[in-house]
Amino acid sequence: MREDYTQFLRTLKSKNDIVEVIASYVRLDRKGYNYWACCPFHHEKTPSFSVNAVDGFYHCFGCGVSGDVIRFVQEYENVEFPQAVEILAKRAGLEIPAYDEAASERTAELKKKKDTYLKIMHLSAKFYLSNLYSGRADAYLEYLQGRKIAPTTIKKFGLGASFDFTSLPSFLLDNGFSPQDIVDSGACVRTDDNRLIDAEGGRLIFPIINHMDEVVAFGGRVMEKTDRAKYKNTRETMIFNKSKNLYNVNLVKKEKRAGALSSVIMVEGYMDTISLYQAGFKNVVASMGTSLTKEQARLCKRYSENVFISYDGDFAGQKANLRGLDIMKDEGLRVRVVPMPEGLDPDDVIKRMGAEGYRECLDNAMPLIDFRVLAARRKYDLSRTDERRDFVKEALSIIRESESATEREELVRKLSITTDFSYSSLMRDLENAKPTKSETPSAAFPREDNADRERKAARFILAACLLNRDYASDFDPTTLCLEEEEHRVIAEYIKESRQEGRVRPSGLFEIMEADGELAEILNLDFGDNLDGERAERFFRDSIKTMERKALGIQISRLNERYIQTESLEERRQIALELNEMTKKLRNVR
Repeated sequence: MREDYTQFLRTLKSKNDIVEVIASYVRLDRKGYNYWACCPFHHEKTPSFSVNAVDGFYHCFGCGVSGDVIRFVQEYENVEFPQAVEILAKRAGLEIPAYDEAASERTAELKKKKDTYLKIMHLSAKFYLSNLYSGRADAYLEYLQGRKIAPTTIKKFGLGASFDFTSLPSFLLDNGFSPQDIVDSGACVRTDDNRLIDAEGGRLIFPIINHMDEVVAFGGRVMEKTDRAKYKNTRETMIFNKSKNLYNVNLVKKEKRAGALSSVIMVEGYMDTISLYQAGFKNVVASMGTSLTKEQARLCKRYSENVFISYDGDFAGQKANLRGLDIMKDEGLRVRVVPMPEGLDPDDVIKRMGAEGYRECLDNAMPLIDFRVLAARRKYDLSRTDERRDFVKEALSIIRESESATEREELVRKLSITTDFSYSSLMRDLENAKPTKSETPSAAFPREDNADRERKAARFILAACLLNRDYASDFDPTTLCLEEEEHRVIAEYIKESRQEGRVRPSGLFEIMEADGELAEILNLDFGDNLDGERAERFFRDSIKTMERKALGIQISRLNERYIQTESLEERRQIALELNEMTKKLRNVR
């Protein structure tokens, strides 16, 4: 079974050309033997993401990510290994065999559960949609009409209606689903007396669809005044994690496929998303009210590195959301914040001022650092001297984070106008509070010790062997004294692959993580690092470095034995060996 699955993975990769697959997500340009693009996993202006068509792997020389076609789909689609295999198998028209009996049973059971939950949610979405057009949903349709949502938009987003708490459970039970699966899917919940009820009973329904076009949850809005929460999401399940999803990401993905998106607009809720989309802003997603997470930032980054945060008018005072913006910045996104009129959200702006009014808000979007200063400003009463000073202190701490001298100067000028403190005094405070740089030359330029030199030598030798350079073709890397486990794994892989005919770097991604030392080794393939007489000479020097390392370790061990033994005969024998090893060390030049 295991051999069958291994062979299937090889077939899967051969049927899914890595260049074609990656080119369906990002634009690739051919240069020489490889294809290049700006890395989809980190922000960069100059392409450093390389796709090796011959050996079937990708590597970014900027951030170090590497992998084969399966790993790329995993990372880009934000799915686990089995789901990535499913996507590629479907693309190639292949049937997935079992891995082994135990794993097969577990995988099959999990897949069956997931498929069941997705089917329940899909049928529930159709049930809600049919309710909306059943002739009994006048109140729901009147509400949507009052919010100026067109029928075509309603269908586009699959909006629906839940009339009560019992109709959906009955519908799902009649379709043959077990009560437990219905609850585990998130569609329904149990009451204290163990009755099955609709989790979104009596609400206007917003299906939450993931980037794979699967209905994974629902949002619901109450239709009448009540002490219940106005909006409510179904609970988190095997198929739904709110922190890893964005509302409308499915339609944004289609926009991305149809043509490059220059930016993504991030709003808070369902109606903001729908209103903006209907007004022509197709690049809109919603965080569904949650504080922004790293997973959401990475999901957003797949579609554009430029993000406009467009929350409601009192957003500036929400510290949790400000932390979320910093998370997005840390993930390499260029964040601009859209100032909303006080008390209004994007949906309000569209209704009162139309698409042009909202476009004007977008045009006035400010960089994240400017917005953070604005948010700090709103906390203080500047008519009071003490609060004005506190604001200046906080504002300068924010401005100090900027890496651009021009940006810092501009922000300080604005701060001067806001606070009536002189520009020169504010600049003095800013500069005086800066941390002093170390004047120790060794701190800036640390000396390369033996361990660093030996690690670089091992990496270079392994890179030359792994990437099939002619000058390294006869060298066996397993003869090296390799202390790091990752290096030993790579050396063994090279030796075994040569016995089978050819070393293919992509095979390593099946047996080890594509970061750490493997990334460092693949980084050496950049430019002509491994080519030419200079590289061949460095290869030979690296072998000598590793030989000296091996001899040094042997000499150290002999010295330890010499000190520990009390036998004169054994000491004489060790002394002879030490003499021989020392001669060898001197001869390695």
